[in-house]
Amino acid sequence: MTTEIEAFIHYLEDVKQSSRNTVVSYQRDLRQLKEYLERQGIEEPSRVTKTSLNAYISYLQRKGKATTTISRILASTKAFFHYEFMEGNIHRDPAELLKTPKIEKKIPLILSVEEVNRFLEQPDGTSAKEIRDKAMLELLYATGIRVSELIGLKLQDVNLSVGFLICRDGEKERMIPFGKKVNQYLKTYLDQARPELIKENESVWLFTNCSGRQMSRQGFWKIVKYYGDKAGIQVDITPHTLRHSFAAHLISSGADIQAVQTMLGHADLATTLAYQNYIQKQH
Repeated sequence: MTTEIEAFIHYLEDVKQSSRNTVVSYQRDLRQLKEYLERQGIEEPSRVTKTSLNAYISYLQRKGKATTTISRILASTKAFFHYEFMEGNIHRDPAELLKTPKIEKKIPLILSVEEVNRFLEQPDGTSAKEIRDKAMLELLYATGIRVSELIGLKLQDVNLSVGFLICRDGEKERMIPFGKKVNQYLKTYLDQARPELIKENESVWLFTNCSGRQMSRQGFWKIVKYYGDKAGIQVDITPHTLRHSFAAHLISSGADIQAVQTMLGHADLATTLAYQNYIQKQH
């Protein structure tokens, strides 16, 4: 199956233009599947059956693989055999009717309003770095955007006169409003802190690190951890914790669930409803 897997990987890279992480993940999963099948005496895709794939899933479960891991492996397997079928290399798709194991959704970590307020109060705004940190954290909580979207914002994506930003996810984009308080933090950052951070350089990015380059995910995670510790919050918070808290607090305040879905950029309403279910369980 090595030749077939390599052809599929080239298809992902050249035709689908999948991300590097996706390609590496699929390649790893399919190599492990190939090794398992070869131990069962199956060396060609045409000899693979639904039964042999179900046996592989059972094997992974016996090894104690997490449901999320098995679901990812199953997605790789389905994609590969669908490709083989579409290319005419096999006459039937053995993975077509495989069922993805149900994933138990973990309850997200939600901070209380008091904890969020204490956290957001930590940057005191006495330096360019803290003015930037304050603007980033306030914007993140006020909009619920993902950390990748936050650090990917460009100057042109933010409209201060109206009070909204544009988030882009591939070809999709969504417009998210923010209030006067966040607007003021952004203005202060743009007027006082950002020029000091980028110095004489030019940058398209809204938020930069202390060297004037685009803020990294790791850099922002460190900022969140630093202020979380400083605020005395006992749990280990991440940037996504603020996104979860934003959604839960909005819904608790009576916000329309579909409006929250739009702001968060959830493709499936069920993902947003998980916050509502969480809130109901707390009462």
